[in-house]
Amino acid sequence: MIRPRATPAIAEDEAARKGAIRQANEALILGAGERVFARTGFNGATMAAIADEAGLPKANLHYYFGSKAELYRAVLARTLHDWLVPMDGLVAEADPRQALEAYIRAKMAMGFERPDASRVFANELLHGAAELGALLRTELRAMVLAKARVIEAWVAGGRMAPVDATHLFFTIWAATQTYADFDLQVCAVLGRDALSDRDRSRATEHVVALMLRGCGLG
Repeated sequence: MIRPRATPAIAEDEAARKGAIRQANEALILGAGERVFARTGFNGATMAAIADEAGLPKANLHYYFGSKAELYRAVLARTLHDWLVPMDGLVAEADPRQALEAYIRAKMAMGFERPDASRVFANELLHGAAELGALLRTELRAMVLAKARVIEAWVAGGRMAPVDATHLFFTIWAATQTYADFDLQVCAVLGRDALSDRDRSRATEHVVALMLRGCGLG
């Protein structure tokens, strides 16, 4: 029996369905990888443990990511990409106060929502950035230099107080990521087992106000 040939529309729908399944599975695996790598480090993590965390057969992990090292690099690259996206709002025509506030709030929210991503990233840096080094020297450096020029233009135009634009980013990263990387310390000092929504809001408002005042925008 001759089967009817699939129409272009049906083929496109099937390709879209498979693409959506692939994206969903990759996101599930990357999320599981974040959590396992954060708990055990690269050396302590296993593909079996990540598969259990994701609720998928181990074979699925190897289908999407050929090795633990490949998955680890993908976790780091996704984290860096997600951290860079909020910087897109720092453009010359933007209002400095609104743009910087939106960026700081986005960084705080990501730290609270995906603390394991921040911890994996920090641990990679503490161990010499063997996997991240190239991305830091290229993608991250290019983005920071470009956005520093925007801030320098705002300063030159009298739109905000004089600041060292490049070091401003270091300060923002330190202030925002500490709530993920050192949450145990924060919780201990505040007498909490975990930060509540009220604690997170208090922290966010404090960091936003402090940074904006330092930029003459408070």
